[in-house]
Amino acid sequence: MNLFPVYPLFDITPIKGQGAWIWDDQGQKYLDLYGGHAVISIGHSHPYYVSRLQEQLSQLAFYSNSVQNPLQEQMAEKLGQLSGYQDYSLFLINSGAEAIENALKLASFHTQRTKVIVLEKAFHGRTSAAVAITDNPKIQAPINPTSHVVNIPFNDVEALEAEMAKGDVCAVVAESIQGVGGVHVVSDDFWQSARKLCDKHGSVLIADEIQAGYGRSGRFFGHQHSGVRADLITVAKGMGNGFPIGGVLIAPQFEAWYGMLGTTFGGNHLACAAALAVLEVIEREQLVQQAGTMGSYLSEKLQAHPLVKEVRGKGLMIGLELTVPATDIRKALLFENHIFTGSASMPDVIRLLPPLNLKKEEADLFLDTFERLR
Repeated sequence: MNLFPVYPLFDITPIKGQGAWIWDDQGQKYLDLYGGHAVISIGHSHPYYVSRLQEQLSQLAFYSNSVQNPLQEQMAEKLGQLSGYQDYSLFLINSGAEAIENALKLASFHTQRTKVIVLEKAFHGRTSAAVAITDNPKIQAPINPTSHVVNIPFNDVEALEAEMAKGDVCAVVAESIQGVGGVHVVSDDFWQSARKLCDKHGSVLIADEIQAGYGRSGRFFGHQHSGVRADLITVAKGMGNGFPIGGVLIAPQFEAWYGMLGTTFGGNHLACAAALAVLEVIEREQLVQQAGTMGSYLSEKLQAHPLVKEVRGKGLMIGLELTVPATDIRKALLFENHIFTGSASMPDVIRLLPPLNLKKEEADLFLDTFERLR
């Protein structure tokens, strides 16, 4: 049996990781500035993370959600404490796409409406409801209806006001920082306007923090830079540092009844041990602050490079828009200099999504290497 192709594959087989570094099966060492799509938040093979998973695996890896699981409660309490959303509840699943699916379902139950407003170039996932609000017709199958979705220009408050005035809006959904779309930051003005308009029209504000969340932007959630509180917040990627887990943070006004939402694997014992270890490391090592400091350092240095047209993002979610196609630069970084970076839907953009505990000497190694590429 052959594997169904998902992505074009580089001829590299990683077998070991430590911190911001990975090694392939030939013994070659690589600096990882992509973290497997922003998943590696506290570094590869963090000793505390590994010990917590080993300990839990030796006790109980899984049982169903029909019994009590204190790890879920501990993780929810710690997440509320670090994020400032202590009064919210948490629904645990396995991935970002599932988080979006369930957030949309909650919003629709709450408002009894279907219309969803999203931003151009948005990417929210590949499952049915998530892909319907993703701005990429190529990955929307006929079974994924989009008639209820309205795409508005990025950060266009007037367009948002006009659509909201038409009424019957279930939700406004935005990534705090668009990742696949090219690392574009949703403005404070847009978030604040969206909050006011959702309150006025009885609509739900959903913040997609799947990539920008968990400290990557220099705040726990990217939308918090604007001072706004979202009604529903979706999380995944860096939440488990590689172990699959996702979640939805849910405001107190949302009604819950048994059977409304459900999951088999979501919030299992091993996943919760991983996610709790991540939160504890983020807190102990002050990685939210570290991401902000190191991100500012990298962004300032990269501004001066002759190949860089614009540096976008916040913290350690950085997009470099180049004056040349990004593909050749990424290949030179990877195959000649052994540094992993990421791509975006824009052919001239490189994404940097390193672990939040990236060290200054590792950042300088990248800067020195990138400086030689002219």
